[in-house]
Amino acid sequence: MTESRHFDFSDSHPAWLQRFNQLGRSLLASGAMGIPLDADSMLAEATRNTGLTDFGGDAFLEPLSVLCGSLEQEAQLNLMGRLLARSDVVNLLENRLQVTETYRLHPEIGDERVVGPMFIIGLPRSGTSILHELLACDPAHRVPLSWEARFPCPPPEAASYETDPRIAMAEEVFTFWNELVPEYRTMHEMGARIPCECVWLTAPSFVSEEFLGRQKIPSFGAWYAQADLRPAYAYHHKMLKLLQWKNSRERWMLKAPSHMAGLAVLLEHYPDARIIQTHRDPLKSMGSTASVLAALHSMRSDEIDPAVIQAGFGGEGMANRLEQAMRVQDADGIDGRQFFDVRYVDLLSDPFEVIGRLYSHFELDFTSETETRMREYLAAKPQARHGAHTYSFSDLGLDLATERARFTAYQERFDVPSEIP
Repeated sequence: MTESRHFDFSDSHPAWLQRFNQLGRSLLASGAMGIPLDADSMLAEATRNTGLTDFGGDAFLEPLSVLCGSLEQEAQLNLMGRLLARSDVVNLLENRLQVTETYRLHPEIGDERVVGPMFIIGLPRSGTSILHELLACDPAHRVPLSWEARFPCPPPEAASYETDPRIAMAEEVFTFWNELVPEYRTMHEMGARIPCECVWLTAPSFVSEEFLGRQKIPSFGAWYAQADLRPAYAYHHKMLKLLQWKNSRERWMLKAPSHMAGLAVLLEHYPDARIIQTHRDPLKSMGSTASVLAALHSMRSDEIDPAVIQAGFGGEGMANRLEQAMRVQDADGIDGRQFFDVRYVDLLSDPFEVIGRLYSHFELDFTSETETRMREYLAAKPQARHGAHTYSFSDLGLDLATERARFTAYQERFDVPSEIP
């Protein structure tokens, strides 16, 4: 992958952040950095902060150890990056402690049933987010919002769901990202009340792609590629039960591109799941995804490595995800009626025709109230309202013909038009 201005966001860093990280470089040079990223210190901090000691088993310790080693040795974090990385891990450890304690005090949460959940999957930047947000407008759908994923305990309650003080706490966290790299708001909207991806619900297991999107950690990426995903989906299930306990709806509406690689395990945990897969020209998705990840990485490091981003989210990686999802869909014993395909081009041109067909396919009631809510939401959120997200396939430094051939079978199967000529 060649260097490109689309992978360099250093010029957009505010002056205060540049001075802050310069201080960090001075502290690092003097040996006085003082922001440890080892597992033991973060486990101890989470225990001190919560007064709890039961993390709910120790299966998470191996991935936590791999993650911490990768953060320290490979991520090339600046001062802000170290603060953010430590904050992330400690928050997740605190959540593990609090979730375990909540289940101990209220074992009836374990009796909750997650019935007929719906999952949106698809390549990154293929329309999964806007489709998720539109389907979240249906009063029958329960979606995990960013604030409750960040601060899940005590479990949210229906009566205070719109006024919970944790909403304001989470809003400060998420909008801070836009201060670090202002261009990020043109790429992906963040906010406490925005539906979040399932990687946030699996993150406390530490078997999650969420960490790969935030910083350069190739060793963790290599470990994750071979990892058993069952602990991640077991924790995902545990989180859904917790979050729906005092604030339930008819069904969960969930979303994450990472589910394509774990689809077989997902269906083991949720055999009655309904799967909605978005389809877009993979070459277009690759350019957009690389740009977004470069922006995320630049929030934490002054050394962005496009090759690392490409290794995890480039052509080979995306092709592997698509192939894994297709193998599951074609496997013996899989009911094809559990799946519904959405072309990105159709979603953009006539979203309500697509959504109408989706509801019909799954035999759901598409009420006039739901459609009105969706139309109002879409009208209030025009595309590129925070500015245009600029990126290009050519920034990747890849051969167009080679990458196009990689996805020929996929595009033919789902009738996906090419957006890169």
